[in-house]
This record gives sequence, structure tokens and C-alpha cells, in this order.
Amino acid sequence: MEVFPMENCVKKTGKGEVAGTTDIIIVGAGVAGAALAYSLGKDGRRVRVIERDLNEPDRIAGEGLLPGGYLKLIDLDLEDCVDDIDAQRILGLILYKDGKNAKISFPLEKFQSHVAGRSFHNGRFVQRLREKAASLHNVSLEQGAVTSLLEEKGTVKGVHYKNKSGQELTAYAPLTIVCDGGFSNLRRSLCYPKVEVPSYFVGLILKNCKPPLANFAAFILADPSPILFYPISSTELRCFVDVPSQNVPSVSDGEMAHYLKTLVAPKVPPELHSAFISAIEKRNDIRTMQNRTMPAAPHPTPGALLIGDAFNMRHPITAGGMTVALSDVVVVRDLLRPLHNLYDASAICKYLESFYTLRKPTASTINTFANTLHKVSSASSDPAMEEMQQACFNYLRLGGVFSNGLSALISGLYPRPLSLAFHFFAMAIFAVGRLLLPFPSPKRMWSGTKLIWVASGIFFPLIKSEGVRQMFFPLTVPAYYRAPPL
Repeated sequence: MEVFPMENCVKKTGKGEVAGTTDIIIVGAGVAGAALAYSLGKDGRRVRVIERDLNEPDRIAGEGLLPGGYLKLIDLDLEDCVDDIDAQRILGLILYKDGKNAKISFPLEKFQSHVAGRSFHNGRFVQRLREKAASLHNVSLEQGAVTSLLEEKGTVKGVHYKNKSGQELTAYAPLTIVCDGGFSNLRRSLCYPKVEVPSYFVGLILKNCKPPLANFAAFILADPSPILFYPISSTELRCFVDVPSQNVPSVSDGEMAHYLKTLVAPKVPPELHSAFISAIEKRNDIRTMQNRTMPAAPHPTPGALLIGDAFNMRHPITAGGMTVALSDVVVVRDLLRPLHNLYDASAICKYLESFYTLRKPTASTINTFANTLHKVSSASSDPAMEEMQQACFNYLRLGGVFSNGLSALISGLYPRPLSLAFHFFAMAIFAVGRLLLPFPSPKRMWSGTKLIWVASGIFFPLIKSEGVRQMFFPLTVPAYYRAPPL
């Protein structure tokens, strides 16, 4: 069912080409693409969005928006897109381990009462964003599959695509922004992709039940798999079970159902156990998805820009993806606002290099935190990793500045790289202190040294992949100060 207007501000030529008065082509109308189309349209740009499927998406990802992401929605005038979709307020999470729990509340005291996290059906949220974008007369949405970028002498001039009826067309614009998702077929010419799949999420929906604590997600540190629960409507809970990539049971032959019943169900909180078993028995409703990570490694190309999951991915265990995407949209919008002429592709490209530095403190903090948390929370046979996981749990149970600092990072409200580094190594030192008590024997000192080594082996490669200078010292990067071309 088509729900978007198709007035495209373009003309078709006799050669099956589309030419006309488009300022910016956006490839993809997911969260990043639709939000960017609306924000650029509001600024008066003539925007053409080409999306492979304009029907409501049916995904098991992109269902959680951190409070920091909600603030970005407000900045973009899109906060009403979480209204009327049965979205649920999220105020924090409960961490469970070995029968104990730690409550982590988001630091929302300084914000207005409506500021909180949100969780919802992804498709409903995306459709609301698309409807907002399509409501602007200078923004057009068209269903079509972009097959390649149109390049002339190293400059992107537009895209080749097939429309809904299969007709091959070409669309032209001085700037093309690609945000076609984690499985992008266009990213190779715009970045240096290094995609890894550390694990899979097994997704279930628990019907007619509530979370253990209203408005709080539940995160269980369990062996063999971390488990996550959060509401996606007033009657449904999403459950994600993280399974290592090298050991994913088959859904079709019943191995996954057996895995969930025998190894995972015993770790589920008692109040959710029966609903969890019921969801497993509906075998056709068990879904899996790859958890993909990819550090941002741009290849600046005149006439084009890459954003969203097509450009940068992190493990979804903290639900930080949409917050990063919306933060990137705000940065791009602000960079493009002073530009009156987009046709000097080389000058625009050089200017937009500042995007990669301006986005770093927020994006890198959320990325590094998510990837670190996944490594620490995953079951391991290494005693040092087990001790690190236990220390993380006990550190959060200390409360005060310890849990508050981490909750500020988890919420996306204060994504500061130095705060992340401080709390990570504070946890490591806390773990070493636990090992050395009541007195530091040689064996305990060796275990403490190994734990610091393991912690460093987790953290330092991640910040290296993000870029140490851009992440921690962005003011020293020349591109940070780049002025708009005249």
C-alpha cells in the first residue's frame, strides 16, 4: 500500500534519465534517511528520497531509543513520531546476575518530564518519520532500488536505480547522501568497510506480560548468553538472547527451541518464565539477526556522504544505534545550513570532512561502550573475563558516582569519551582490589595483572579503531575548524 506522495520535482528524459531541480538525493528512508530528509526539507532544500521498500518495515532491531536519542528527536522537531505508536517510556534498566540485581536509573532529573528513553515497534516509528518527511512539499519519497552511484571523473553526480515497475532510471543532484542500512551495497566506494559479526540476537515476543519493573528494561548476565527484555508495546515484551556467531543453533529443525528451553529459560526471571516458554513454543515466531560491527573509516568522495548503519555500526546490546544515527543527522543538518551552493563538489567534500570529527565524541563513546559491554557480558572460560564481569556488576551496585556515571553513558545523555575511559578502568582496578583482598599473595597479584591485561586488550583496540585523536582530542584535528566554502 502506497502512503506517500510521488511528486518528485524532476523531469524524465527520453533516455530513461531523471534530471531536474533536486538539491540532495537521499538513498534509504530508514531512521537516518527519513529524519535527514525532514530536517533538510525544513531548511528549504529540495530533497529526493529513494527507498527500496516504502511498506512498513518488519524488523527485530531498532526498537529502542535512548534518552539522548530522544533529545535529538526534539532538536529535529520529530519528537511527535513516538506518539500514537504505543511506544513505552524507558527510565533505566535492571541488571541481574546470580539471583542478585542492580537498578540503574537514567539521570533525567535535569530534563523535562517527557524526556526518557522509548521502545516501540520499529516499523511504526519508521513510518511516522517517513510521513513527516513526505508532508513537506519539497521532499519526495519514491520506491526504488538504487543499483549504483553515478560517478564522473571521481565525483558523484547522482544514482542509477530501478523504480517500482522495474524501469532503469538515473537521478541527478549535486549531493547524494547514502544511508541505506547495515547491508548497504553502496558503501564500498565511500568507506573502507571492515564488518564483523561477533554474535547473533535470537528474538522473541512475549505476549500479555509486563517487565519485572515498570518502565525499566531487564538485562541478565547469564551463561551461556546475556538476555535482554524490554517492552515494545503496552502488551508485548521483546526478548533478545545473544548467541556467539560460531555457535548458532538452527531454528528450522528445532535446535534453537531446545537451546532456549534447556540453557536459557532457567536464567529468565520467574515472573517472565511462563511467557518465555510460550513464546519458544511458537517456533515460527523465533527470529535471528546478525549483530554487526563496523568502525567508521570514511573515504571522502566529492558529491557524496555516507551516514547511518551504512557507515558505522556497533553491537546493539545498548540500543545505541538510533541515537548515533540521529546525532549524525543533527551534525549534517547543521553543516549544510550555511551552504547556498552545493555544486562545488570538491570544496563541499573538503568542508564535510569536519563531519567525521564533529560526530566522534558522541558516536565513539556509544560505539565503544556497546562493544565493550558485549565483550564483558558474554560468557567466557577465561577467569579474568569472569572476574571482570562480576566486577562490572558489583561496581554498578555501589551506587552513587559509580552507577550514576555509567548510567549517564548508557543513556546517551552525556556521551563523554574521558568519562567512559575513567569508569572502565575504575571497574578494572575495582576488580583487582577484589582479587587482592584480604592480602596480596603472589598468585593473586598475578591474577590482578592478567585482569588489567585482559581489560586493556578489550578497550584499547576499540578506541584505536574509533580514532584516538578524533575521539579524545577533536579540537586538535584541523577538519574540526573547517569553514563553509564561499
